[in-house]
Amino acid sequence: MTTTVARVTGGDEGTDAPYALSHLDALESEAVHIFREVAGEFERPVILFSGGKDSIVMLHLALKAFAPAAIPFSLLHVDTGHNFPEVLEYRDRVVAAHGLRLHVASVQDYIDRGVLKERPDGTRNPLQTLPLTEKIQAEKFDAVFGGGRRDEEKARAKERVFSLRDEFSQWDPRRQRPELWNLYNGRHAPGEHVRVFPLSNWTELDVWQYIAREGIELPEIYFAHEREVFSRSGMWLTAGEWGGPKDGETVEKRLVRYRTVGDMSCTGAVDSDAVTLDQVITEIAASRLTERGATRADDKMSEAAMEDRKREGYF
Repeated sequence: MTTTVARVTGGDEGTDAPYALSHLDALESEAVHIFREVAGEFERPVILFSGGKDSIVMLHLALKAFAPAAIPFSLLHVDTGHNFPEVLEYRDRVVAAHGLRLHVASVQDYIDRGVLKERPDGTRNPLQTLPLTEKIQAEKFDAVFGGGRRDEEKARAKERVFSLRDEFSQWDPRRQRPELWNLYNGRHAPGEHVRVFPLSNWTELDVWQYIAREGIELPEIYFAHEREVFSRSGMWLTAGEWGGPKDGETVEKRLVRYRTVGDMSCTGAVDSDAVTLDQVITEIAASRLTERGATRADDKMSEAAMEDRKREGYF
């Protein structure tokens, strides 16, 4: 792992203070430590990988943590069936390039079997919980890496880096464990597992600055492009088989990009002309809304929408 040190000068003229890690190197070092800690404590970890920017950074960090060896984890994607084609293509290409094993839990399979029912609004994000938790139980995963960050949403701000889930994959905030001095407690009873968040202390801006520094490839959907969209609840949504647009919703071609990607039915685009990493970073630095607050309809269902889903087993 390449480490960059920043020279910090003190108040006295000509006197140098001790050398320190740069901000991004400190975050990278913490994440690498977390990956290695999990590898040492757990038997069957898995990384949630959707092809979104946070999971891409997480995979990049895992590859760094164990290089030149292969990462000792497989990947897991909960496929809603309404994912952006560009993101799925990127996911499959990355998996093939690194020779990784990908598990897919399909929401569509559960709908076809009658276990889950389509929602009237067409949104499938809330339907991901059962396929996710059953896949974790079936594969006996005891640690599941997620790309959640504390700056995204207030329920995620409550979460520890190591977050215990009971035998039903449910989260109880009262069972949170202290994590003083970066000491992580992975102890769990049979049937329980731990959700692990290596990017907890990162911000959206940190993620983009790290992507730029490391030269990480992303799906083109994250950069400005012309797209046919329609307006609903103050967001630009992509038309698709999920049920949009409705009568009275007009499709138009606009220059947009995505700050986050998920189910097409609830992930909105933002007007943007940012086509380079530097332009995206400038745009994010000036934003006063989090990516989920600005572009995720599923988080606007209620004040406690995310926390309610997390208690049920969602990330």
